[in-house]
Amino acid sequence: MEENNEKAEIYSQRVRAGKRTYFFDVKSTRSNDFYVTITESKRKFKDETFSYEKHKIFLYKEDFVKFMEALQGTIDHVKSELLTEEALAALEAPAPVAEVTTEETETAATYDGELKWE
Repeated sequence: MEENNEKAEIYSQRVRAGKRTYFFDVKSTRSNDFYVTITESKRKFKDETFSYEKHKIFLYKEDFVKFMEALQGTIDHVKSELLTEEALAALEAPAPVAEVTTEETETAATYDGELKWE
């Protein structure tokens, strides 16, 4: 059983974006077929504690090309038809390196509970 769990997740990439984190994971089925999961994880605060709300999309290999074409077409439309030149330039500029405050570091260092999914 342990062997199947190790085999199930093949690759993972994380993208942090403010209060959200996106995970792009490649997984395999029992029959060694591959698929991608895209997960949005959003940190939520409630009653002085926090939990994570997540949303997941399963993308199967036979849909990869159609998905990429639709995503690229949508992004191209937003860039060419909806954004001003200034907004587009700001998006395409390298992202500044975020500074971590002492409070954030202490919070991360002292939290030893389990993550909670809503």
